[in-house]
Amino acid sequence: MPSVNTDVDKLLILDRDGVINEDRPDFIKSPDEWIAIPGALEAIGELTRAGWTIVVATNQSCIGRGIINIDMLNQIHAKMHRAVVNAGGHIDAIFFCPHAPDAACECRKPEPGMVLDIARRFRVDVSDCIMVGDALRDLQAIVSAGGKPVLVRTGKGRKTEQAGNLPENTLIFDDLAAFCDALLAG
Repeated sequence: MPSVNTDVDKLLILDRDGVINEDRPDFIKSPDEWIAIPGALEAIGELTRAGWTIVVATNQSCIGRGIINIDMLNQIHAKMHRAVVNAGGHIDAIFFCPHAPDAACECRKPEPGMVLDIARRFRVDVSDCIMVGDALRDLQAIVSAGGKPVLVRTGKGRKTEQAGNLPENTLIFDDLAAFCDALLAG
């Protein structure tokens, strides 16, 4: 179970692949394949220093599909944690759905289960939560839970934007660094 901070004032939920690190059509299968998007780690560092609690919410169907196991996912996340710390940041928790798309679970985005679980465990009102994602399913998950959607154009973001049908009030930025700059500017 992820650690929980009960004194959270500002909670930001980030999708992983396509927001923090480069996305791959064949999944991130090892720490060597985890490559940060330029500026993303520094943005997390700035947000951390500004008092934001950072939580990652990621679908990892590669587990349910038998492509990688939990130990490998933990190694990938350990690399991400180290990279974020080296940039002066901190990820407070990582929530993931290990299920394959056909599992019909409540935690796989676009379902709101993971977002609701994060809000519950961190004792925040979900309407105060912001989620940054690159895919429609990220935006749908946060909106279904009652939070605020942000789309970045990295990863699948440009295609998501071009496809349209974004939830109402979705903010759009080129990348996590641009969103960070706007958020911290007030």
